[in-house]
Amino acid sequence: MEGTWIEIGVTVNADLEKVWNAWTTPEHIMNWNFASDDWHCPAATNDVRKGGSFSSTMASKDGKMSFEFGGVYSDVKPLQLIQYALGDGRKVEVWFKETPDGVELKESFQAEGTNSDEMQKSGWQAILENFKKYTESL
Repeated sequence: MEGTWIEIGVTVNADLEKVWNAWTTPEHIMNWNFASDDWHCPAATNDVRKGGSFSSTMASKDGKMSFEFGGVYSDVKPLQLIQYALGDGRKVEVWFKETPDGVELKESFQAEGTNSDEMQKSGWQAILENFKKYTESL
C-alpha cells in the first residue's frame, strides 16, 4: 500500500526515558490515546519488539462508537525509533530525539483514502498533543 505520507510532531518537556515509557506502556497509553475529551482508551496491549503487536481500543465515552487501532512492529530501536504496519497495511514511523528543549517526537504515517489528509493530520496531531500534556504531567 502506497499512500501519501503525513508528518506530525511535538516537543515533550520530559526526559527521554519518561517519554518512551509513556508511549509504550499500556497503563500510560490508556491515559492519552484519544483525540478529544469525549473519547477514551479503555484497553491497550503492547509488545514493543520487532514482530510484536499492539492494540488500543478507542471509544466514545457515551458508548455509541468504538474501534480497535492496532498493528505489528517491523522495527524497534529503544529510545529512538518505532516502525509498524497497521492492520490495513499502512506504515507508521515514530522518532524520538533528545533536544535541549525536551524530547522531539515525530510521527509519519501513510494516509488512508477515506478521510481528507488534513482531517487525518489534525486527528493524529490531537492525540500527540494529548500525549504531550499527559507525559508532562507525570
